[in-house]
Amino acid sequence: MSEQFLTLMADLDEESQKLMAGWYASLKEAGFTGSQSPEVPYHISLMTFASDQQARALETMYEAAEQFAPIPVYVSHIGVFAGGRVLFAAPESNPQLEKLRAACGPQAPQMYPWIPHITLLMDETENVCAALSVLVKSFRPFLGWITRLQVCSFWPMQEIAAIDLIEEAPAEN
Repeated sequence: MSEQFLTLMADLDEESQKLMAGWYASLKEAGFTGSQSPEVPYHISLMTFASDQQARALETMYEAAEQFAPIPVYVSHIGVFAGGRVLFAAPESNPQLEKLRAACGPQAPQMYPWIPHITLLMDETENVCAALSVLVKSFRPFLGWITRLQVCSFWPMQEIAAIDLIEEAPAEN
């Protein structure tokens, strides 16, 4: 992949990371590895930026982190995007997640509408469809927490900066 871009991501807590890593281990054991970046923590992408907008992406991340305590997300279902190349888990929408997204943008036009999701596997359509039957056996809904924001550049993947969400959000006016 030659396209370069930045992504502002909402990372999930360690317990959620372990749970989803277990799902991926089941997929891997069944022969599905995918083309997603294995070093990227499980996350919900909030905003993408052009590669020359690093300062803007970082400013957005730091400003958003100042406004939010950890955010609960109920990961209730799994799905496949149109085209069949991405298998994901997805949270129910909630006001806190919507406010976090609003705090992160969109300051720039986005290529696609925002659909909060956590990528589990990226692969050819036939592999994703086959992997779905494996994931269905181990998937269980759970309550996780967004605890950190980070900005990464892609292809190749490189973490640029990250910040933990504050423990107590400022009082709303």
